[in-house]
Amino acid sequence: MDSQSVQEFQDFMPELARVAAEVVLPRFRQALPVTDKGGLRFDPVTEADRDAERALRAAILQRYPDHSILGEEFGEHLGASPYRWVIDPIDGTRAFISGAPTWGTLIALCEHNVPVLGMMSQPFVGEIFLGGGEAAWLLRAGTRSRLQVRTGVALAQASVFATTPEMFSATELAAFERVSQAARLTRFGIDCYAYCLLAAGHIDLVIEAGLGFYDIAPLMPIVEAAGGVVTDWRGAPVRGGGRVIAAASPALHAQALALLNAGLDD
Repeated sequence: MDSQSVQEFQDFMPELARVAAEVVLPRFRQALPVTDKGGLRFDPVTEADRDAERALRAAILQRYPDHSILGEEFGEHLGASPYRWVIDPIDGTRAFISGAPTWGTLIALCEHNVPVLGMMSQPFVGEIFLGGGEAAWLLRAGTRSRLQVRTGVALAQASVFATTPEMFSATELAAFERVSQAARLTRFGIDCYAYCLLAAGHIDLVIEAGLGFYDIAPLMPIVEAAGGVVTDWRGAPVRGGGRVIAAASPALHAQALALLNAGLDD
């Protein structure tokens, strides 16, 4: 992707954040019908999720009618372009319906299925995390601040986050706990915000499993452009969700991977 295209797409990301916010914000902390999509755990969806994705799809296709789109709520739209937008209109719907401002709108732009630009927007707090190209940025109240992971932190001094222990199988939870027990601090429950806090230099590791591509594709460019590392639990590139580890440095990534894989059976 050339620099002119990068800038064009980066400028479009905050526009998409506004499109989603216009749909979602008026419904936050309001009584909403909630549908359980099913599965092993409670998997809620609301009309705010669906309407926001509809609005985002319409905005993208109006600007780029030949692009593909993958969204959590409405699946795949195939276009002729090598570019593909990946959308999670409300990442953290459980937080959203609980009134907690740790949800976010996630949008990635992929080229040949590789995430090259990503955004997390939290309109209630008023923050947009944007990454890709050469840098990651926090946009807040008209200001732009460069994001940078913190370095030089060993695992014994690290903070490790995950959304919930329920996302892990028994084997995966045992692997996660090996890292957790070696770290200084473990916290659960802030969804996509954890990856952004890592990019901003506040925490050091995010380790999760059972993710959809729409859960992680928008966050990878933010973490990587801020200097972090994102792979699967075997150290391979993430191209379809599943098990993911994000680390603030290659050294910390290697330490955590070694513990994750000690006894992991697949």
